[in-house]
Amino acid sequence: RVVPFSCLLATLYTFGKLNHDNELIAMRSSGLHILQISRPVIIFGVIASLVVFWVNNSFVPRSLAYTERVKDELFSENQEAEKHKPQTLYNVCMYGSNNRLFSVTAFSTATETMEGITILEHDAEQNLTRKVVAAKGTYLDGKWIFHKVISYDFDEEVQVKGEPRYEEEQIMDIRETPTDFINQKQKPAYMNIAQLKDYLRKFSESNATSVIRRLKVDLFQRFTEPFSSLVIILLGIPFSLKMRKRATGLSSVGVLLIVGFLFYVTNAVSVAFGYAGFLPPWLAVSLTQILTLIISFVYIARLP
Repeated sequence: RVVPFSCLLATLYTFGKLNHDNELIAMRSSGLHILQISRPVIIFGVIASLVVFWVNNSFVPRSLAYTERVKDELFSENQEAEKHKPQTLYNVCMYGSNNRLFSVTAFSTATETMEGITILEHDAEQNLTRKVVAAKGTYLDGKWIFHKVISYDFDEEVQVKGEPRYEEEQIMDIRETPTDFINQKQKPAYMNIAQLKDYLRKFSESNATSVIRRLKVDLFQRFTEPFSSLVIILLGIPFSLKMRKRATGLSSVGVLLIVGFLFYVTNAVSVAFGYAGFLPPWLAVSLTQILTLIISFVYIARLP
């Protein structure tokens, strides 16, 4: 968020100075349109957005993961104490042994039980071979006991083979322990775009709709968020062109800072609606940018 506001202040200063020195009047008198005058700034915004996109995808996930590992090492004793505190984890997703993908609606560390379980089993080529759905799972004496279990087998065409099998109770051959589910919960923030796409693909065949929806929002946000710099620059152009007098300039800066604040608040609300399912993921992450672009071009078109 520092980069967009830096671009915003740079736009304000550049065009405010040109306007104050009557340079813009000279350029407009020669027949140049506002967008032609703004071309270098817009190009800079595109370059800044592409650099932010590259850094966010290449370095930020690894640095966050490294920071987390350092924190775990520094506060290992506190982490151990936290692990033993009773808590309930929601929407736990994990890729386990034997090409199994686990999706759990709720996991209680106190009772070591899971609810809303979906397990997708894949072959070596990641083709779906079996699906297991259970209402509840309990870890007793080193074994997982699932309740109300429905199993589906799939053929090479990923079509259901035979009839689904139902068992009221079944002992599952699963190596993962409750500790594994706690420790191996993957965070999308630590993944780059390729890893996040692969992680989302693995969950696409499960019924974990809330998890899939959140992953899609996170994925689309990786593409839209870096271009906030360009959008903010376009928003700043019409305001900065009014900064000729000191009073007008201060007023424009104040209004623009308020608009910038509203930009991030609106974006946060829109993303939250995407997580909750009220908006499609692609619209939730791009709605604020679309509205800002419309407002920017409307103000630019109204300039004298």
